[in-house]
Amino acid sequence: MVVSDSPSPGGHRTPGPDPKLPSDTHPPLGGATEAEALSRQVQDSLVLGTRHRFWETQPVGQFKDLGDTSLPDGPIEPPTPRSDVKQDPYNLPAPYEWTTCDMDDEQTCDEVYGLLALNYVEDDDSLFRFNYTKEFLCWALRPPGYFKAWHIGVRVKATKKLVAFITGVPARIRIRDDVVRMAEINFLCVHKKLRSKRLAPVMIKEVTRRVHLENIWQAAYTAGVILPTPITTSRYWHRSLNPKKLIDVQFSRLGARMTMSRTIKLYKLPESTVTPGFRKMELRDVPPVTRLLRKYLSKFVVAPDFDEDDVEHWLLPRENVINSYLVESPETHDITDFCSFYTLPSSILNNPNYTVLKSAYSYYNVATATPLPQLMNDALIAAKQQDFDVFNALDAMENETFLKELKFGPGDGHLHYYLYNYRVRNGLKPSELGLVLL
Repeated sequence: MVVSDSPSPGGHRTPGPDPKLPSDTHPPLGGATEAEALSRQVQDSLVLGTRHRFWETQPVGQFKDLGDTSLPDGPIEPPTPRSDVKQDPYNLPAPYEWTTCDMDDEQTCDEVYGLLALNYVEDDDSLFRFNYTKEFLCWALRPPGYFKAWHIGVRVKATKKLVAFITGVPARIRIRDDVVRMAEINFLCVHKKLRSKRLAPVMIKEVTRRVHLENIWQAAYTAGVILPTPITTSRYWHRSLNPKKLIDVQFSRLGARMTMSRTIKLYKLPESTVTPGFRKMELRDVPPVTRLLRKYLSKFVVAPDFDEDDVEHWLLPRENVINSYLVESPETHDITDFCSFYTLPSSILNNPNYTVLKSAYSYYNVATATPLPQLMNDALIAAKQQDFDVFNALDAMENETFLKELKFGPGDGHLHYYLYNYRVRNGLKPSELGLVLL
């Protein structure tokens, strides 16, 4: 298991309404051509001397097995009796000790926030760093049935300073016809000054041990790097909401033969939403939204198995965390459509005029009576009304059907999806993936 490590927070990178793909990227993976693309990336990584010794010892899809049709889908290793699971934590280097991070405790929450804000994912050019808020972290780490023991920190024994962090939360993920209890692994972060201490592999083994103690043997995670072996790879797309600021902070560039005034005009949105019955989701909407979402997600090969408690937690609006809207038919009052996006700001580094990039990330969207491009354009308008600077979306689910029409541009960030101890023999296309990991 490993961090849900999103690609860089600087999407960079939309030099106009229809930018060209960077020359060093490959197409998203999934299916026959996607397997070939993955093989090429694997070979590229081997040429660079990259080895995955740790992952070659783990029950994950291995590069050497790509294309082997004799291997079955499903668990790679059977579960073992819980009594056989190692009962004591793994040993850390002598100066460090394990700690369980109680996200209900204000001081601990401040410590976790501070560690991530200064040491978590940056873009390659050190222009942006993810800045998950405390409210977001409490939402992300406390879903129904969560285990406090899965919020794992490492402290310096002498000072008690928190210097590393990794988390898991429980989930039910449906893979084809099987609903599997899993852990979603996220927020692997080691203080910059300790990156040479080899803490990460021990942390991964420790969170795996604690997950196994709850009789859970599979996990889902993402990474911005190629590991053995993605089930699919999705690309981030970016829609400018505040193009002048995005260009000023070097998130995007002014397109060829484009002026700033023409760019601002190009991305201008209506002042108000256009779909009749479009409104914010409320608590009373949880049952119909759950029904709508479950039916929609059933069409994908891999997707969460949400019940009403999950929908209430993950999708009911929370200020500065999650925004959810729906369409209530003015005639029948049925809930026919749904869209949502979460708030993930980034710190803007070394810029004299700006400190925060306010980014919206597309979450789960369902269109049945309203055309999806129209529904998502209303989501863009709602985000613009709340002063978001950019709206990001993966090309997973049915998102590809609206991206170009709504003036999204492809970024240079790819997100690789992985399963631990579960084989999906043939890679998925992004459009077969119905799962969004934070």
